[in-house]
Amino acid sequence: HSLQLMSENTHQIQPSYKNKFKPGAVRDLIRQTLVNVLSDKTYSSENVAQWTREISEDVKSKLKDLTLDRYKFVVQVVIGEQRDEGVRMGCRCFWDPECDNYAQETYINDTMFCVAAAFGVYVY
Repeated sequence: HSLQLMSENTHQIQPSYKNKFKPGAVRDLIRQTLVNVLSDKTYSSENVAQWTREISEDVKSKLKDLTLDRYKFVVQVVIGEQRDEGVRMGCRCFWDPECDNYAQETYINDTMFCVAAAFGVYVY
């Protein structure tokens, strides 16, 4: 006798709903990080690089804690001096709208503004 083992294909083309990048939850964690890092700060061009690095690393760490398997994350943080002038930011991505998504949050005080965006891209 020969014994044959049959197994089903377990490769997933897309993440389950539970494991998808959820912009609302990600926006909340970005907001929490922005408030924690910037709430007691006054704009200083000497400190902006450190703050942007701190914010992006913290957001990326919190994204990894969500354990969204097979997602790659990109975090972008921009801090500028508040001068009562308008700022426009844009982004274009080529991605799968069924799996990939992003979240962004803005923090503003009397001396500065900060825009942080996190992108979650599912790796097939």
